Amino acid sequence: MIVYVFDNTLDGLLTAVFDSFFLHQQPEFLLAEGEQLPLFADQPHVVATDGEKAERVWKGLEKRLSAAGLRMIAISWLSEERALNQPLFNFICKVFRQPAGVPSIENNASDADVLAVRNTCRRVLHEQLRMKQFIRFQKAKDGTYLAVVSPDNDVLPLITDHFQDRFNDQPWLIYDAKRHYGYYYSPSPIGEGSGYKVIRVTFENEAAVPFDLSNGKLDADILSENDKLFQDLWRTYFKAICIKERMNPRKQLSDMPRRYWKYMTEKNGQLSAD
Repeated sequence: MIVYVFDNTLDGLLTAVFDSFFLHQQPEFLLAEGEQLPLFADQPHVVATDGEKAERVWKGLEKRLSAAGLRMIAISWLSEERALNQPLFNFICKVFRQPAGVPSIENNASDADVLAVRNTCRRVLHEQLRMKQFIRFQKAKDGTYLAVVSPDNDVLPLITDHFQDRFNDQPWLIYDAKRHYGYYYSPSPIGEGSGYKVIRVTFENEAAVPFDLSNGKLDADILSENDKLFQDLWRTYFKAICIKERMNPRKQLSDMPRRYWKYMTEKNGQLSAD
């Protein structure tokens, strides 16, 4: 029984594909570091992540897959699901083993590995759409708009272009409390001569940030004077348009899952009531 162990990064997985072909092996198990080895497994091959090897594999995929197929791999990886590692590894290996002239396996939904990667990609894309719908900004006194999120999947890289296009005249920060990083946008380039308007940010000490990671609320002394009024108006409007006779809690939870509520202005304070 051949087992590969890698560092649970995309470059590590691509390096594992390289090693598999170089060593003429097809491992039955691809495990992330720390995962339990199966019974009766041989000494595992520990994959040493190599950027050059990973790049060679990716360039090979660019020659064999469509842009949609490459995007499916990249987006599915953002799910951070360890259960994806094996089918994604198998899928990439099958791409390289396909004879020339045969229709791409990326469209073969009857293949279990392809289907697993495709379904994972769809789940990630579904959540990035929800993030665009459910993000709620608060305005700080310096004019910066803040939104805190905690999605199941690492979707921030997929939504920054949307908000940069929609709110291109104001600075904003979208912060992922679960993964401890965010993206900051400025209407003008950040840094002299850099040309960048969106940068990835982290905080060395999250306990000192001027907002509550548990609910996304800005500290009162940082919040814009008008923002509290706007939040109250939004809650009033949300309640006013609600028709009690047509309330459907099951439908609401399907469209707006409870896990998003703690960061939504109109739902703050309703977690225990609903």
